[in-house]
Amino acid sequence: MKVPFVNPVRNYHLIKEEIDAAYHDVMEKGDYIDRGHLKNFEDNLAKFVGTKYAVGLNSGYDALQVSLRALGIGPGDEVIVPAHTFVASCSAIPNVGAAPVLVDVAKDFNIDVTKIEEVITNKTKAIMPVHLSGWMADMPVIMEIAKKYNLYIVEDACQSLGSSINGKGAGAWGNTGCFSFYPFKILGGYGDGGAITTDDENIAFFAKRIRYNGEDRDSGEYYMHGFTCLLDNLQAAFLDVKLKHFPKWIKRRKEVAQKYYEGLNHLPDLLLPHYNVPGFDHVYQNYTVRSKQGNEFSDYLKKNGIGVLTQFRKPYYKHKGLNLIDRGFPETEALSREVCSLPMNVEIFDEEIDYVIKVVRSFYGK
Repeated sequence: MKVPFVNPVRNYHLIKEEIDAAYHDVMEKGDYIDRGHLKNFEDNLAKFVGTKYAVGLNSGYDALQVSLRALGIGPGDEVIVPAHTFVASCSAIPNVGAAPVLVDVAKDFNIDVTKIEEVITNKTKAIMPVHLSGWMADMPVIMEIAKKYNLYIVEDACQSLGSSINGKGAGAWGNTGCFSFYPFKILGGYGDGGAITTDDENIAFFAKRIRYNGEDRDSGEYYMHGFTCLLDNLQAAFLDVKLKHFPKWIKRRKEVAQKYYEGLNHLPDLLLPHYNVPGFDHVYQNYTVRSKQGNEFSDYLKKNGIGVLTQFRKPYYKHKGLNLIDRGFPETEALSREVCSLPMNVEIFDEEIDYVIKVVRSFYGK
């Protein structure tokens, strides 16, 4: 059996009539850039996240760098970011002229909150917690630290739309929340896309202007030298369709995760992503396990037809071209050797889940 990591064609067919209708609506109206579909999606996204505003951009990376610019962060400033994340989280910082300060992660792959204060200096302006794989960083503690040191918070929630802590959603805690709608994200478009969520009217206005060459589209006034990085109206229409299905899709992801747990939780060399912290809600953007056998484990799954993801084998700060300071991050080093994300998507069939479990168990001689 072949079990792909994701199956975008099958996902499309789940909602084909609605997606096709959205496409024809946009095309028949000629609404391609900054039109009503974008505004509707922004309103619905803000309501879902629990913020006053959402601003559609063309990538999660742009959501991060625009957030930093909106907060006035630039040359001479430092921003704290986890050592284990996709490189875009870190890259947004030097690309606005600031310096990234890396902090190791905990067992849940997110920033180790016990190590944040030791790297704060008089140059520190913000913390960028990254909510990996559908599980949030410890935002209550991070918010306390930010308040104590008068720091901004830019939430990288690109992998965790729909997750929450005590009912408060990812992207609703910090000065901004940043989301990616890359096709294989938990809410994915049919191309790239992103968004900022915020309760701050000034940040929302800044983001809407800078995304369109610095122009206020209502007045025609230019407020800054900006970029061209707004979310396409067509992608917004597609994402708005998917957002309607999102609650039931999260439920399905949790069902898939539970099946994995029931089939694999007795394997001592395999650490599963079930943390059971009161008030924290996991939405399983990815189902990332840690195998003590590393590549041997992931290669075995690939040879048996299972699509897996092992993208963090080489930590981003190990790439010389990025010119980052490696202060020693033992947990990041360990998990980078061990991580393997199993197929996790709403379109997966139960028999495919059973096959994945069978192959994993066979690797461990069960």
